[in-house]
Amino acid sequence: MAPLHIDVRRGAVADLGRILADGRISAGGDVAVVVGPGQGEKIAELIKPNLGSADVYTAAGGTLDSAVELAGKLRSRSYDAVVGIGGGKTIDTAKYAATRWGMPMVSVATSLANDGIASPVASLVNDGIKGSYGVHIPIAVIVDLDFVEDGPERHNRAGVGDVISNISALADWELAREVRGEPVDGLAASLARVGAEAVLTMPGGMQDDPFVTVLAEALISSGLAMAVCGSSRPCSGGCHEIMHAVDSLLPGTASHGELAGLGALFCTFLRGDERRFVQMAECLARHELPRTHLDLGISDDHFVDAVEFAPRTRPDRYTILEHLALEPAQIRRKMGEYVDAVADH
Repeated sequence: MAPLHIDVRRGAVADLGRILADGRISAGGDVAVVVGPGQGEKIAELIKPNLGSADVYTAAGGTLDSAVELAGKLRSRSYDAVVGIGGGKTIDTAKYAATRWGMPMVSVATSLANDGIASPVASLVNDGIKGSYGVHIPIAVIVDLDFVEDGPERHNRAGVGDVISNISALADWELAREVRGEPVDGLAASLARVGAEAVLTMPGGMQDDPFVTVLAEALISSGLAMAVCGSSRPCSGGCHEIMHAVDSLLPGTASHGELAGLGALFCTFLRGDERRFVQMAECLARHELPRTHLDLGISDDHFVDAVEFAPRTRPDRYTILEHLALEPAQIRRKMGEYVDAVADH
């Protein structure tokens, strides 16, 4: 299933009532709007003029408990759809709650930190551990560039790292096909690749609407790739194994997208793909994203531990990390060579 409606532009939140009507999602605006604690009041005021029949719920924390609590509230009356407006935590909470009752969900992103805005996955914290939960893909995906512009730039730039990590994830998928005969879904791979290639080489930055639009569309394409494939395989390989390992061993170190981009660059180095390595290193530098563990204040010892632990975060995946099966001493040597190679670019 793919979203019935995709809209990336300025003023989308204020125009939400018309967008939902035109998309035949809700003619009368009888929707449950889920907002986060940060911009909730501002959003509620914006949508009130043309979405007067909506009920507004505030969800905080991005936890499984908060998603279950929200799901309970959604049973108060019949809604045409659940509309999640905000960043990743708010959207994932709304996705999970809507899926629990089989309700259509509209994703309205106000930041571009990762590809969760359109994916069939909700990342939620349960008992202090972040887990991934399968959910229905949003029926519509909307990105409001006004809110993106007003948000923390570092938060939005992280989306670049998540998108270009697709290139490394796809290389891992091809490796799994060659070594283990794992089937590769061509459509899913194409959707994951096209956005990553566009972001990798496109000039401009977060101050430029054309670049931000391409980034938003690339994140949406990644979500579609996962929906087509039925798993996160097109967008998650060794890069995300490293990201999950750092999250587990050193929680709060950096954002999803920052770690995914760094992990992708390291895996590309391990793969020996110099052309891709240079492209990715230059792209991350251009968008002021971390390229080595040292950029994030992670010590050599902790990074070695994370890379060694990474394959255990996704036991079913076969990536360059499983293929090389490096011992700690080998990881340390490769890490030193990697830091030197990044310094040259």
